[in-house]
Amino acid sequence: MRLVIARCSVDYSGRLNAHLPLATRLIILKADGSVLIHSDSLSYKPLNWMSPPCSVAIEVPEEDAASVGVEEQWRVTHAKTGDTLLVRIYEVIHDSAHDLGVDPGLQKDGVEADLQRLLSEQVNVIDEHVTLVRREYMTAIGPVDLLLRDATGGTVAVEVKRRGDIDGVEQLSRYLELLNRDPHLAPVRGVFAAQQIKPQARVLATDRGIRCVVLDYEDMKGVESGRPTLF
Repeated sequence: MRLVIARCSVDYSGRLNAHLPLATRLIILKADGSVLIHSDSLSYKPLNWMSPPCSVAIEVPEEDAASVGVEEQWRVTHAKTGDTLLVRIYEVIHDSAHDLGVDPGLQKDGVEADLQRLLSEQVNVIDEHVTLVRREYMTAIGPVDLLLRDATGGTVAVEVKRRGDIDGVEQLSRYLELLNRDPHLAPVRGVFAAQQIKPQARVLATDRGIRCVVLDYEDMKGVESGRPTLF
């Protein structure tokens, strides 16, 4: 993993266009090829990113860019979509590389991990007409708990929690934003599944077009609890 703190501007071009004006930011280049742009404020999620597979080309800035202080520019190109992330570097403050080794991944607590496993075996709890594509579908910003396919061929991303709060909805929203950039998956809709979902989380999810499903853990294990499975 390479960590670069630099004064930079960033332009994303592709299925959507976005611009980050000149500021000091953290640029992360990961071993899987992904590139993430972070700030020290605004949000804990990346301001912009490019997911793998992608390539990074170091370019000499054009005369106009060099005249305003651009030292070099990085052109990050997605191999499948052709989307580009153009990072213009004005000043490098820190640059270091680190070998983090193989990560064992997130180890969820017993109930939450069991919920994910049970739901992957009983996806009809979500919808009668969906099929499982993969558990722990990896993205540049973390694994999506379940990736499903519906009857129309559409993609469904499911975030599984024991207690569903606003943070869980935000997490699923980030996954949906990223997955919908992939033309092989888009359009992707979200399902927030939990044993309990807080009212504020339900309101936020509904506002973002995310469906909420309340899971009956005992019923999914084959024990009658008397509570409805779907809300």
